[in-house]
Amino acid sequence: MAVAEKEQLETFEFQAEVQQLLKLVINSLYTDKDIFLRELVSNASDAHDRLRLEALTRPEIVAEGEPEIRVIPDEKARTRTLTLRDNGIGMSRQEVISNIGTIAKSGTAEMLRSLKEKPAGEGAAQLIGQFGVGFYSSFMVADRVELVTRRAGEATATHWESTGDGSYTISEAEREGHGTTITLHLKPVDRENGIDDYAERWTLTRIIKQHCDFITYPIVLVAEKEVDAMEAGQDAPEAEAREIEEKVLNSRLPIWARSPSEVKEEEYRDYYKTISHDWTEPFEIVHQRGEGTIEYQALLFIPSKAPRDLFYVGAKPGLKLYVKRVLVMESYEDLLPRYLRFVRGVVDSPDLPLNVSRETLQDDRNIRKIRQALVKKVLGVLTAMQEGNRERYTEFWGQFGRAIKEGVGQDHEQRETLNKLLMFESSRDPEALTTLGEYVERMPEEQQAIYYLTGPSRSVIENNPSLEMFREKGFEVLYLSDPVDELVVQSLWDFEGKKLKSVGKGVVDLGGEEEKKDEKTGEEEAYKPLLEALEKKLETWVKQVRLSGRLSKSPAVLVGAEHDYSPHLERMLATGINDAPKQRRIMELNPGHEVVRKLKARFDANPEDPAVAEYAEILFGWGLIAEGSPLHDPVRFNQLVAELMGRGL
Repeated sequence: MAVAEKEQLETFEFQAEVQQLLKLVINSLYTDKDIFLRELVSNASDAHDRLRLEALTRPEIVAEGEPEIRVIPDEKARTRTLTLRDNGIGMSRQEVISNIGTIAKSGTAEMLRSLKEKPAGEGAAQLIGQFGVGFYSSFMVADRVELVTRRAGEATATHWESTGDGSYTISEAEREGHGTTITLHLKPVDRENGIDDYAERWTLTRIIKQHCDFITYPIVLVAEKEVDAMEAGQDAPEAEAREIEEKVLNSRLPIWARSPSEVKEEEYRDYYKTISHDWTEPFEIVHQRGEGTIEYQALLFIPSKAPRDLFYVGAKPGLKLYVKRVLVMESYEDLLPRYLRFVRGVVDSPDLPLNVSRETLQDDRNIRKIRQALVKKVLGVLTAMQEGNRERYTEFWGQFGRAIKEGVGQDHEQRETLNKLLMFESSRDPEALTTLGEYVERMPEEQQAIYYLTGPSRSVIENNPSLEMFREKGFEVLYLSDPVDELVVQSLWDFEGKKLKSVGKGVVDLGGEEEKKDEKTGEEEAYKPLLEALEKKLETWVKQVRLSGRLSKSPAVLVGAEHDYSPHLERMLATGINDAPKQRRIMELNPGHEVVRKLKARFDANPEDPAVAEYAEILFGWGLIAEGSPLHDPVRFNQLVAELMGRGL
C-alpha cells in the first residue's frame, strides 16, 4: 500500500497497563482467530452507517461512490497481505488517536488486577463495555497492521501503523476519497494454532459467507484468478495468465428480514436445511418480528425429527445470533431455555450492545426480553397446534415431548402453559394420550386427586397390584413411563386445584361407607401382632408392614412413604451412582386374600412357626417382582418357592 507521507512520523507509546491488555486481546480473548475478519467487516459496515446518518444532518458531506467493502488478498507480496477498504465515514487524525491509537479508559489498572484474580475465561467477560478493541483482533493473524483513513469532508488522510508490541506511529498521508484502508501483513500459516491462509480466496470466501453473509453493503473480493494461457491470448501455451476478478460474496438481504408474505415455502425449507444440516422438511416455521422497547427479527424452525444428541449433556442450542446482520454467535444458549434446544433458526437485533470480542453480550437485559418473547411465541404455536390439530401435535409430542417435560421444573414463568401442553398415557385408553385438562374433565365427582404411577414401561405399570382398587372404583390413572416423568412429578404438585398423587406412595383413601372404615379399624387391631412380627423379620428391607386399602386381588404390594423415591427412580439412580442409597419399603397386605388369612391363622396358632417367616420373605419377593424391581436375594427366594411347592405337592 503506497502512502504519501507529508510529515515526519510521530511515535506513541502505550501505557504499561494497555500493553498488558493488548496481549490479552491478541492471545486470550478470542477463541476463533477467523473472527478478526468479521470484526473488520463489521467496523467497515458501521462506518457506512455513520456516513449515511451524518449526511442527513450535514449537507456538505456527500458520499463518493456506491458504498462497498473491498477485500483484497495479495499472496505475492514480500509479506503476504490482506487489505480491507471501505468508503465509509473515515476518521480524522484525532479520531484515529482516540479510537484506534489507544484502547485505554479510566480504571484500566484496576480492571487488569481484577482479571488476574478471576478464573480463566471469566475475567474476559469483565471487559464488556470497558474497551473497544475489536480492531486489535487483527494482531492475532498479522505481525504488522497499517491503516490509512480520511474523514468525509476533510482533505487530509492519516496513516497509522503498529506491530502490536506497545507502540504505534501516526503520520499525515494521502488517500483518494473518504473511508478507511486497513492492510494486514500476515503471519505464516499455522493451522495447529488456528492461523489459516488468510490471503487465500477460498478461505476468505468461507469466513465471509459464514459470518458476514447478511451485511447490508456489498463485500467485494478482489483477487487474481488463474486462466488458461491460450484462452487469454498468450503466445506460449505452457504459460499461465492471471486476471483480476471482483466478486460480491454476501447475499445482503437475509430471509428473516423479508416479509413472510414475500418468502416462498421452498425458500424457508432450503434455508432450514442450510443452517440445520438436516435434509428432512421442517415440522413448523415461526417467522416473527419484535418491535417496541427492543427490535428484533426471528426465524425459527421446529424439526420433524429429534436430533440424536437431543438428550446428551453436550447438545448445543440451535439458534444463531446476529447483530445488525453480523453473525455474533453460532450457537447462543441464552436465546431460548434449554428445554427448547431442539428449535433451530436465527435471531437478529440492531439493539444488542456487544463486548470487545462480539462473543459475549454487554447487557443481557435485552436478551431476556427477546428470550421471553420467543418462548411465549413458540409455546403459543404449540398450544394452538394442540387445540386445533391434535393429530399433528401428537406427532410433535412423540419427537420432543420429553424435552417439553423438562421445562416444567425449569421455567416457572411458563409453568401453567407447559402443564397444559403435557401429554401422558393412562389407564383409560391403551393407544391415545391424554392431557391433564382432559383427565380433570373426566374425573368422577368423588375423586379428589389426579392419580399416577411411574415405571419403566406401560406393561409393567398396568400390572402393578397398586392399581387394583383404582380399577374397581373406575378412577383413571396416568402411566408415567418416561424417565423424565420422575422429575416432572417432583415439580408438578397440582393442576387446576387437583393435587397429583402417586398410587404407589402414602396411604390411599378412595372413600367408602363409614361401616367399612370401622371394619378396617377392627381388622388392623386383629392383625397387629402378625404385622409386627413380619415387620421385625423383614426390617432389613421394610420399615413398616400394614393392611392395604389399594388391593383387591393380590396378597401384598410394596409402596413408599409420601416423600420417598419411587422404585423406578431408585433403580435409575442405582444405574448411575455406585452405592446409591437404598430405601426401606412399606409392605401392605390384603386381609381379604386367602394367603394372608391363612398366614394369620397359622401365626395365631403358633407365633414361633418358622413357616411364617418364610412366607414373609416370599411375599416381599413377590411384591418386588410385581412392581418390576430385582430381588434382593434371588437364590434364597428360589429355595423358598421350591420348598413351598414341594410341601404343596
